[in-house]
Amino acid sequence: MTVPFQRAGWTYGSNIYEVNLRQYTPEGSFNAFARELPRLKDMGIDILWFMPVTPISLEKRKGTLGSYYACSDYVSVNPEYGVLDDFKSLVKAAHELGMRVIIDWVANHTGWDHRWTREHPEYYRKNQDGQFYEAHGWDDVIDLNYDNKDLWREMIEAMSFWLRECDLDGFRCDMAMLVPLEFWKAARTELDKVKKDLFWLAECEEIAYHEVFDATYTWKFLHKMESVWRKESGLDGLDEVLMYYTSMFPPGAIRVYFTSNHDENSHSGSEYERMGNAARPFAVLCATWDGMPMIYSGQELPNHKRLQFFEKDPIAWTGQCELHAFYKTLLECRRRNPALRGGDPAVITRRISTGESWRCFGFVRTLGDHEVVVALNISGESLTIPTVDWQVTGVFREIFTGTVVDIAGTAQVMVEPWGYVVFEKH
Repeated sequence: MTVPFQRAGWTYGSNIYEVNLRQYTPEGSFNAFARELPRLKDMGIDILWFMPVTPISLEKRKGTLGSYYACSDYVSVNPEYGVLDDFKSLVKAAHELGMRVIIDWVANHTGWDHRWTREHPEYYRKNQDGQFYEAHGWDDVIDLNYDNKDLWREMIEAMSFWLRECDLDGFRCDMAMLVPLEFWKAARTELDKVKKDLFWLAECEEIAYHEVFDATYTWKFLHKMESVWRKESGLDGLDEVLMYYTSMFPPGAIRVYFTSNHDENSHSGSEYERMGNAARPFAVLCATWDGMPMIYSGQELPNHKRLQFFEKDPIAWTGQCELHAFYKTLLECRRRNPALRGGDPAVITRRISTGESWRCFGFVRTLGDHEVVVALNISGESLTIPTVDWQVTGVFREIFTGTVVDIAGTAQVMVEPWGYVVFEKH
């Protein structure tokens, strides 16, 4: 596969934090969220992904407030959140703290009363009766028609607006595989002229889309983790998916790993509903495997409830984020240790024997003299793991406890029930 676009260098050790602005604070506004930036910076967040900030259609709206993904205008902000200047100030504040900002871009469809339905009805697909329609079962939106090249120009101009006005750092493209790959090639070609070093994340798992996108989703792996918790699969099922990713996706493709996001939380349940006690070790796996971790709003709390999607349903912050230190430890390790770079073909990732292959998942990642060893206990029993077959030497520090060990001289390590150890070469 030919990859004509240059990946931004700042992405290699990065992570993503998905911001559900409506539910993040009682106010649900840009200005209210801005107060959270120092805390998220301290936790180690690199990229803030904002769910769609555009206004929401009224026609056929779901619930009281509607879906963020039923846009009524691509070049203005949802008044629920504030005004454009508020968002500009928020982006500027994030940049001053060293964070990047991307927004959700919904290119496949709009709401029923998007202004283009009046100004450019030819931009939409129509059925045999000449009526707007949507082909995927979302009855609050209608599909755009990418056979119309004028639409391409208008869509790219709308994306350019946000780069010029708000100095954004990239896009998370909703259901990217529903939009022709040739459009995305054209979009990235033109938008690279507006701002260099953009980050492009596709909500899809299509290999070909890495011709344009730096990163794609890992739904297959998410669902395999869930099936492991439900005892429908053993840990070897994780290996099968990871081998598929390694063998089929191009070298350097970033895969984004997560245990929750807005869709999963609202429609399927929190990570604790879907993964139970395995949620924490699986979060470690997502942060340390070859890829880029994504954290959803409130996971640091932790949030155990399903957030309503079409209504106001704020996260019940307590003033005490119990998992702040957990995520901070993981994300700071990723940032400082080149062995945890995501999508870097120079990093070697290999599985290691734990002697408990059906309930302990272990691996080592290496780049030159840098090395990280991870062991995850996906069981309710304490495990004593032999290190003899790890083929690792040197002094290592466990990042959560600070314990320093010479692994070559240590016959075994203990991992608590549903626990994890992450050893970083000292």
